[in-house]
Amino acid sequence: MSVLLGRDTKVLVQGMGREGSFHAGRMKEYGTKVVAGTKPGAGSTAIEGIPLFDTVAQAVDATGANASIIFVPAPGAMDAMLEAIDAELPLVVCITEGTPVQDMLKVASVLERSATTLIGPNCPGAITPGQCKLGIMPGENFSPGPVGFVSRSGTLTYEIADALSRAGLGQTTCLGIGGDPVIGLPTPDAVRLLNEDPATEIIVIVGEIGGAAEEKAAEYMRAFGKKPAVAFIAGRTAPPGKRMGHA
Repeated sequence: MSVLLGRDTKVLVQGMGREGSFHAGRMKEYGTKVVAGTKPGAGSTAIEGIPLFDTVAQAVDATGANASIIFVPAPGAMDAMLEAIDAELPLVVCITEGTPVQDMLKVASVLERSATTLIGPNCPGAITPGQCKLGIMPGENFSPGPVGFVSRSGTLTYEIADALSRAGLGQTTCLGIGGDPVIGLPTPDAVRLLNEDPATEIIVIVGEIGGAAEEKAAEYMRAFGKKPAVAFIAGRTAPPGKRMGHA
């Protein structure tokens, strides 16, 4: 059992430039079914054996892709997310850093009327160890097991997953949701998915100062929690008037 992604996930890579092509190759090496990529103007060609299409709709029709990962630069990230949502993909991961907040507010309003789950932007992605990696995380840090893991921090996702694996605590699914002000899958919703997953026996939550996502997740677990949960909040204070980078 897994949350959101597993052996049956067929991945489309939106933005097969340098970064997209590199990580598409790493995902394939991990065992992820990367079935298509999009690169406008490059339709009917291929990169690293991955067929390219001009649009998401064409890629989905031709390959049956049911998830996408976005490496499109920030100015085009909103359009890429909206295109994936319009294609009714069940899962979309946006790796792109620097997506404007106003763009994400538009995406969030569309998400409310769709069946798509969006992870990100500005995130490392998601992984069900041993089955599917949809992101940029180092796969060797993760291992299969009973721990469900959600994190707002990219680097802490890798470090804590590695610590868990070294302690013999493998993971069901790890969700690196990102720390931007507006994201697709906030901490409380990610925790709910893990709480309802039969294979997840323990939940690890990694948060950051800023916002009330962790407090809302705690309220949810107090009311509906079915399994033990442990949380770590990175950071102590944010000085008044100073903008804090989430890292």
